[in-house]
Amino acid sequence: MLPLPPRRVLFQRLPRLLFGLVLFGVGLALMVAARLGLGPWMVLNEGISLHTGVPIGTVGIGVGLIVLTLWIPLNQRFGIGTVFNVTVVGLCVDLTLWVLPDMEVTAVRWAAVIGGIVLVGVGTGFYLGTGLGPGPRDGLMTGLAERGLPIALVRTGIEVAVLTAGWLLGGTVGVGTILFAFGIGPLVALSLRILAVDPLAAALTRPGSRRSRDPSSDTSR
Repeated sequence: MLPLPPRRVLFQRLPRLLFGLVLFGVGLALMVAARLGLGPWMVLNEGISLHTGVPIGTVGIGVGLIVLTLWIPLNQRFGIGTVFNVTVVGLCVDLTLWVLPDMEVTAVRWAAVIGGIVLVGVGTGFYLGTGLGPGPRDGLMTGLAERGLPIALVRTGIEVAVLTAGWLLGGTVGVGTILFAFGIGPLVALSLRILAVDPLAAALTRPGSRRSRDPSSDTSR
């Protein structure tokens, strides 16, 4: 496990971490409710949910736990933020979908999908910016990249595989998927630049940083 920062710093960052994860979960739920297309991992979650009857957020928790087991041979270390990421986001997705009304008006659905993508981007800036541990998918990607594989190739390969599996299971692929793919990177980069409180997290957006090219690595949940 990653070492915890001093208690004072931890208590200062935990609210930002939790706030970011809540925004992240609400944003994902808005995209689901809009029915205009999801990010790759949410397409997979939705596909599994359709076949099992398990709520999509709960499926996301299960998938996150499975992905964490893949960290073991990669020697990746998790942090408190990793644990919260697995649980809080899924619970927020299910709770938000439970209270959201049905969206039938096209303009409302468009507003929901765009607003959802913005919330995911801002939420990522908050929680990644605390430096309290990456999400499960982020650790998987960087763990594979550290084995000598190009990080862009690793991310693309994982997300194409996940998107394909989710689509075959009946997950929603559409214009929202395209908007997410092209919009989330710049949104996360801007959010991290403004919101990061951890020096290493802030460095992700600086030119020349190894991961500055892909600060949105764990936003496709």
